Amino acid sequence: MKTASKPPVSPPAALGVPEVARPAGRRTGSPWRRRLADQSRAYAFLIGGLLCFALFSWYPAIRAVVIAFQKYTPGTGAEWVGTANFTRVFHDPEFSAAWRNTLTFTLLALLVGFAVPFVMALVLNELRHAKAFFRVVVYLPVMIPPVVSALLWKWFYDPGAGLANEALRFLHLPTSNWSNGADTALVSLVIVATWANMGGTVLIYLAALQGIPGELYEAAELDGASLLQRVRHVTIPQTRFIILMLMLLQIIATMQVFTEPFVITGGGPENATVTVLYLIYKYAFLYNDFGGACALSVMLLVLLSVFSAGYLRLTRSGGDDS
Repeated sequence: MKTASKPPVSPPAALGVPEVARPAGRRTGSPWRRRLADQSRAYAFLIGGLLCFALFSWYPAIRAVVIAFQKYTPGTGAEWVGTANFTRVFHDPEFSAAWRNTLTFTLLALLVGFAVPFVMALVLNELRHAKAFFRVVVYLPVMIPPVVSALLWKWFYDPGAGLANEALRFLHLPTSNWSNGADTALVSLVIVATWANMGGTVLIYLAALQGIPGELYEAAELDGASLLQRVRHVTIPQTRFIILMLMLLQIIATMQVFTEPFVITGGGPENATVTVLYLIYKYAFLYNDFGGACALSVMLLVLLSVFSAGYLRLTRSGGDDS
């Protein structure tokens, strides 16, 4: 029996049937054009951010470096004077006082403001109840605007009716001049800065402490280690990278202290709280000497760049070289 052969299948186009459409996600063209089209929106956002940085950060910084070598008066132009601004600022009697106060403030902030948050983080880490409540209490000062915080402490330090001296009188203890005394003003500002900024540091330390494996503490307890020994041989080595990173950040921040001396003490008494940043403000807006202000800014920039380079190196290495 002879089987009938099937007719040859004709292509769809020969029968007038349209071809099946390609998937919608499939694109034609060169790969680099497709990537450019996909990433055009990201590039647009990136260009916007770069323009903002260039306009409000990079341009003022470059302009300040240029003015540092000029005699500049707004509205009358600028005259190139070389290093005359640096020489004049260097021989200013307030120059040495400002740097001495800034370095002393930084050192005191490291001794007080660096140790207190770490101890508070250790205490919060050991709590079993109301841990969230105490985290909020510790972080609350960070949410207060710095100027408002400084004004509150200015009233607190008032030698007459201030709360600090009232508490000392209630306890029958000798009162203090606090921010009005040349010997106590800088320490008083360190207390203010520590109280206002330690909330974020405490939370960072607390997160680092909670990342330490519990087996290490259990092994230390089995070996008979005391609390201080566990902190020394387990906690500090395990959080060494965070400690070094926050220390560098605190040095960079405290060397730019301005709000506390400006609001609370006005640089006094007897220039006891004049800092470098406050002196820059005085040169620019009180003396109308923008060249001197920019010269001071460049000096501070060079010093802070050293610590910033150390911070960047530390973060990129992940603490392996620390």
